Amino acid sequence: MRIEKIKLKDKELEALEFSLGKKNLIVIKGSKGYIMCGYLNLNIANKFKDVAIKVVGVTRIEDVLNTKVYAISREAKKLGINKGESISDVLKIIA
Repeated sequence: MRIEKIKLKDKELEALEFSLGKKNLIVIKGSKGYIMCGYLNLNIANKFKDVAIKVVGVTRIEDVLNTKVYAISREAKKLGINKGESISDVLKIIA
């Protein structure tokens, strides 16, 4: 398991990378929401009214930071986050 801090000016996010056999479970959590890998379920995030951003095809925290939004929860949409947006822009919103 790997836990890291991602610093953005005066804010900080937590990143978790956890090995699950052949793939890693990855979550980056900010104060307003989180970015999740394909292991986690967007329907459940919607059920709990979470601000959730889904990315796919990632195996490391660094991969997440260099990818784009694959899907979003309804609450993430309300914050102005869109499919295809860069994760670097999303981090500023959810931090």
